[in-house]
Amino acid sequence: MVTIKDMADKLGISSTTVSNVIHGKTTEVSQKTVARVEKLLEEYDYIPNINARILTQNYSKIIGVAIKSRKDKYENILADPFFSVLVGAIEREIRTQGYFMMVYTSDDIGEILRNVITWNVDGLILVGMLHDDFVRIKSRYKKPMVLVDSYAPRDIMNYVNIGLQDEKGSYDMTSYLLGQGHREIAFLADNMEGVDYVRYIGHQKALADYGLKAKEKDLLIIRPGMLERTSSLEELYEMSKSYTAFMCCSDYYAALLMQYFQDKGMKIPQDLSVTGFDDTILAKLVRPALTTVRQDVERKGQLVVEQLVNMVHEINPQEWDVKLPVELVIRDSVQAIETNS
Repeated sequence: MVTIKDMADKLGISSTTVSNVIHGKTTEVSQKTVARVEKLLEEYDYIPNINARILTQNYSKIIGVAIKSRKDKYENILADPFFSVLVGAIEREIRTQGYFMMVYTSDDIGEILRNVITWNVDGLILVGMLHDDFVRIKSRYKKPMVLVDSYAPRDIMNYVNIGLQDEKGSYDMTSYLLGQGHREIAFLADNMEGVDYVRYIGHQKALADYGLKAKEKDLLIIRPGMLERTSSLEELYEMSKSYTAFMCCSDYYAALLMQYFQDKGMKIPQDLSVTGFDDTILAKLVRPALTTVRQDVERKGQLVVEQLVNMVHEINPQEWDVKLPVELVIRDSVQAIETNS
């Protein structure tokens, strides 16, 4: 088997230069030299000895990603546009940083824990974890961890989180709807924990600033299970006649409602205004195009990996709880209405 030294001797360059090209470190290598090395690598069908590289560095060069799903909501969580973009962004940054990725998804935190504690990875990225889930993992797993979109209480234990200005995004969207004359606004979520709960808090605050009080009847919880979804949508359709706007906690639910309501003959936004959250591909594909709250999921994935890699190398985070900015995206699914108030 040809070695790096053999190729370096053949090309008349240093072994370090050949190694740098193999591992993508080409900023200080001329394009001509890179091309010569790559041609020789192809000629010899050279495959790097990753195991040997790992042993010399004392790192596995693997980052684990554990995603807690919900059996009542997802058959395949990675089919959700938000999670697919997030995982794609995480994988790309892991690869850029010179690492490899292992992924495990389950709706059972015990199953996740039993598996991830056996992984020889340098650190873990945790997605979809509630604070009790994190406490269980933290008690067993001692390597660096970074959470995504967590609202675990700070008094439980310190943790690093990359999240979003969820409260502000919901506050801004509610304020926008109020500014368009809407007063009968339904807030739709599928739970009142974590992200959705914080978004509801933002909704309540915006109403209060307009001198309005959030009513319990206006908080609508959709049952996400596949067998229950049709009956939930029928109930929501009947309830929609009492509102001028539906504010959904995700683009997915906004798109689902719009399709169902339109199939029943409802016109959007003439009969009902609808908004989403996240600005996934769904927001651009539905018609009318969805007014929503944009977040930079690609940036979120990148920051998660950057933070974890720094921790692996014992560099303390400058921020322990990052809240990425949000932006209103005004499209066509909201209609202004006249109001006397």
